[in-house]
Amino acid sequence: MLPRSVLSSPTPSAASRLSDGSRTSDTGLPFHRNPSLSDFEIERAPKTSTGTPRRPSARRLQSDYANENALRASVSRLIAAKARPFSVGGRIPIDPSALVLFFRSKSGITHSLDFPIDVDYDTPPALDVLIAACRPHPNPNYGDHADRESLFYPPALPLTTTLEIANHPILEAVRNSLFPSLAVGHYLTAVRDKLDVIVNGGSMAPQPRTLRNDGRVATIVVTLPVHFRGGAMVIRDAEGVEDKFFGGAGKPGEMEWSAFLAECEYEVEPIQQGCRVTISYAVHLKTYGPAVDPLITPSENILDLLSPVLTLSRGRKIAFYLTQDYGISPAEVLAESLVPHLKGSDSLLYHAMKIFKLAPELHWTAGGYIWPIDRVVECGNDSIESPTLGMKNLGLGSPTRSVYSPRGAFSIYGDLEDDDAENLRAEADQLRVRVQESGAIHLSETEIFILSDWVPGPMSKERVHFVSNGELEKLVVNVLLVTYVP
Repeated sequence: MLPRSVLSSPTPSAASRLSDGSRTSDTGLPFHRNPSLSDFEIERAPKTSTGTPRRPSARRLQSDYANENALRASVSRLIAAKARPFSVGGRIPIDPSALVLFFRSKSGITHSLDFPIDVDYDTPPALDVLIAACRPHPNPNYGDHADRESLFYPPALPLTTTLEIANHPILEAVRNSLFPSLAVGHYLTAVRDKLDVIVNGGSMAPQPRTLRNDGRVATIVVTLPVHFRGGAMVIRDAEGVEDKFFGGAGKPGEMEWSAFLAECEYEVEPIQQGCRVTISYAVHLKTYGPAVDPLITPSENILDLLSPVLTLSRGRKIAFYLTQDYGISPAEVLAESLVPHLKGSDSLLYHAMKIFKLAPELHWTAGGYIWPIDRVVECGNDSIESPTLGMKNLGLGSPTRSVYSPRGAFSIYGDLEDDDAENLRAEADQLRVRVQESGAIHLSETEIFILSDWVPGPMSKERVHFVSNGELEKLVVNVLLVTYVP
């Protein structure tokens, strides 16, 4: 018997012997062949270990934990800063050569200062006159080092510039960034505050918010095109969070501006080279409402006509119907929310009463009832178990008129059959109960004296939807302007 190795090794064929030149021994055992060009070269990926995976080291775990905590802390700071921004900045697309500053010195001579300015190459004489007319900001930290003090142009001396920020959407940018929740009817206005100058080596000490007690809600600072280096403006909010604006030259034809809330303080770091000149503006909040100074003032004619009415109504609580429509739902908002949106004759009458030091209020009213100032109009709805509603769902119709039929709040219009009139009276009684349950009071119980013309004019009509007898109805609600005349 031959060995197993001989039996398991096949003898190469003649073709293979000729093709690769291999030889066979006399015993029939093949020699090892040299690899030929016909053999395939195969590369296989190394086998993965199927054993137990290695556990990360303690140092790696600690590093991953520290990185995750740092990431979460960074995200928290970012979200907090994003949720309550206190400063914003941008650039004004304006050609600096078109900017001119006019001012009057102490001697009464008017000067003009053209831009841009580079004090390292040429200092205009008007700039020296401007600096000489300025006064230092109060700063006890500097002592006798007057060369380090920041300067401001005296507000008593005339100063104007060809730059009008109203021609640029700066106020709109401030509103969108710092006052995103500002209600409709509220507006921002800007009034030029002062001109600040900081020369080479000087800086501005922290300016607390108590120095700006003119009722402003924000401050805008525009950096004029005078070359300087350093001098970044640092702004801090009430919690000490800082933000920086460098005010340097950007693209040609641009000037930097920055704005911050009134609750912030700011300072300017030392000027390393050149001169920093800025103009600040006080941003005030205006509205048609009672919270702040209104944007409109009634004419003398309106005030003269209102005066005898108030004189003859002393000791009474009087009311006028508003005449404009505002397209809001009395079931969702209070009547007082209309104040910033008042328009036309309603706005004139409201602010005329404010000039007479009265306290006008807006109330919802319907069907001889009036809602308190802190209540919305609630009519309630029929339950699904209502017999009439069930008949309507079954396709059997409704004993009442169609939803498209005109109908008053608590009264009946047109010639109706006895059954229809009875049904409408029942609906009115049911609605009256709902109105009383919502907190409305009958006008006869309030001692309010409604003033109207011999022929009633137009009245505001807002609508409240409710379901009655399986139909969608609309309750017409008016608005009363109520005030007490002492």
